[in-house]
Amino acid sequence: MGREEQKKEEASLRGRTAREIVRVANHLPVLGSMRLNGELQNLIRDREKEWRYPDAIRHSLIRQPEYVMELLENAGEEREPSEKPVILMFHGGGYYGKLHNAYRAMAVHYHEITGGFDVCSVDYRVAPEHPFPAAHMDSISAYQWLLGRGYLPEHIVVCGDSAGGGLSLALCLYLRDHALPLPAGIVTMSAWTDLTKSGDSYQENFDRDPIFGGTRHTMVYKEGYYLNHDPALPYISPVYGSFEQFPPMLMQAGSLEMLLDDTLSVAARAKAVGVKVRSHIYPGMFHVFQMGLSSFPESREAWEEISHFIRIVIHT
Repeated sequence: MGREEQKKEEASLRGRTAREIVRVANHLPVLGSMRLNGELQNLIRDREKEWRYPDAIRHSLIRQPEYVMELLENAGEEREPSEKPVILMFHGGGYYGKLHNAYRAMAVHYHEITGGFDVCSVDYRVAPEHPFPAAHMDSISAYQWLLGRGYLPEHIVVCGDSAGGGLSLALCLYLRDHALPLPAGIVTMSAWTDLTKSGDSYQENFDRDPIFGGTRHTMVYKEGYYLNHDPALPYISPVYGSFEQFPPMLMQAGSLEMLLDDTLSVAARAKAVGVKVRSHIYPGMFHVFQMGLSSFPESREAWEEISHFIRIVIHT
């Protein structure tokens, strides 16, 4: 590796420390099978303490027939939904992990960096009990619920990390395909857009990715989500879709990710058909490093970029 290429891979001291902590935590031998089956995230969820929201936030559970949503609003605010912008957030977890407190912290952060936008987090159904199209159908239902409540499409930004990023893109493919109103914008963090794993980065970063690298005992290699369906279907792997008429997109990823090409390929395809896309690859960063919130420079910069993007597409 040349000197200039090495420089491109450098991260801040705190960023490198976070990366090493993540690497060690994700390669403990005892966690191998739990990581493969998605059991670790759900074990964390089952044992974590009840999340306490700041007093300035009103939290509501929205129970749907098949899934649950959590809606954050400014406490005491009486504006109608038609007057308010909202973030529709889809969490990650490889289509196996459920919503847990780390994602609630992200929802609060979305609320804070936007100056008080509503945030709707979708606890969609997951594999293996609920394979495709369950999560996809829940995403469509959640979007339609927002419209039915009175939120305007031009006031909605769809955001997702990892599998949630892929789900966000698949949702918008469905909306476009069915002549339904599209949101104002899309934000993805380390989006998983290619479940066929065709990108070169799956091999090039195999020994570099601190989360998924060096082993095939991760959810990246599980087939339980798409099961008997072709993983190249665009609603499963949005990288195979067309992005005509899409709203502006901000796509972030880390340079060390096996899933790096999942972001780069979608960004390139969308730009080729005239979509406004900002793709930002953070040197030396790992999968969904934004979960660090404000704890190290790269994550802090990413959230500042997200805040700026959202305010532009919502025109605030």
